[in-house]
Amino acid sequence: MRILIVEDEIHLAEALTQILKKNHYSVDAVHDGQSGLDYATSGIYDLLLLDIMLPEMDGITLLKTLRRKGISTPVIMLTAKGEISDKITGLDYGADDYMSKPFSSEELLARMRAALRRRGEVVPEDGLSFGDLVLNTGTLKLTCKDKEIKLNLKESELLELLMTRKTAVTSKEQIIEKLWGFDSEVEHNNVEVYISFLRKKMTFLHSSVRINTIRGVGYVLEVAD
Repeated sequence: MRILIVEDEIHLAEALTQILKKNHYSVDAVHDGQSGLDYATSGIYDLLLLDIMLPEMDGITLLKTLRRKGISTPVIMLTAKGEISDKITGLDYGADDYMSKPFSSEELLARMRAALRRRGEVVPEDGLSFGDLVLNTGTLKLTCKDKEIKLNLKESELLELLMTRKTAVTSKEQIIEKLWGFDSEVEHNNVEVYISFLRKKMTFLHSSVRINTIRGVGYVLEVAD
């Protein structure tokens, strides 16, 4: 899953980035409200961690703009303020949760999982399944019956994306935006390489699940007869 951090305290943003990456999230961090809006409107993020006090555009204005555009990405507000009125303002404008600094990493991760559950997303610690495959996004282990294999992070993120989208076809452009970011210079052959890696590991597991190529469109998971 891909998380956007919009936080002008650079040391805090860097610390949050490391915590989330350690827990196998993909993370982008920006340090002003306008950049946060530009990134958030790309539609590639599963959740936003949004500070209220930001340069160029404050967090509340950013949140209001996102909701006005119809972007329903879960948002957890981060702020040094602790007054009830600030919490009410954020929640009234569409925030999913609110955390006052300082906070523990364990509580943050728990609140993120809760926000994702409310949206109906699959939370990493719960694991994902498709056909006879089970992907543990916490350990990066892919299991089929009594066999398992370790994936690297990008392989896990790619398979997670395909599993989450179920029978919907996923284009190479969507994969690049989700795994590397919307401003990435990664090319289509990078996607093809990781698709090839996954196919080999699924074959090793003797899985009935296949990654089917829809020529000119993208990829979709299917269970072989």
